Amino acid sequence: MNYGKIYYADIANGVGCRTSLFLSGCRNHCKDCFNEETWDFSYGKPFDAEVQDTVITSIKPSYIEGLSILGGEPMEPENQEELLPFLKDVKTACPDKTVWLYSGFTWEELTDDSLGSRCRTEWTDEILPLVDILVDGRFVAEKKNISLKFRGSENQRIIDVPATLRKGEIVLAEKFML
Repeated sequence: MNYGKIYYADIANGVGCRTSLFLSGCRNHCKDCFNEETWDFSYGKPFDAEVQDTVITSIKPSYIEGLSILGGEPMEPENQEELLPFLKDVKTACPDKTVWLYSGFTWEELTDDSLGSRCRTEWTDEILPLVDILVDGRFVAEKKNISLKFRGSENQRIIDVPATLRKGEIVLAEKFML
């Protein structure tokens, strides 16, 4: 798995000051994507153990709210296998920090076997409980709205993952949707 960039004091991709990790690889190819260079799975640098340790160390200070994972597409099957152990390490090292995950796939595509989505893998059901907030849905240029918080187009949802898993239906993080 490769990453395109890391921002160590980001305030745009989740609540508070965060570390934001942009993984490489995406087949969604949304029109007017803001990060088109990360579509290529070989873009950037390898997300090796040293980089992973640096990211985890970067979220430890008290002024950092957590980690945001974007792309490219973190939930491409090629990324999930390496993303899972990394997220486990993040939650072990920093259990009080939040994890935001941005995916062009919808909650339904990630969780419903009957849809046959390519993003549904043997690792998906283990990844989702390690995520606090999922911003889901492809960027749709025709629904772009620059006044939205933490998302680029009006079709995208900000999902409270723990509440959704408890309730068995989607629970929006309403406070962030305004």
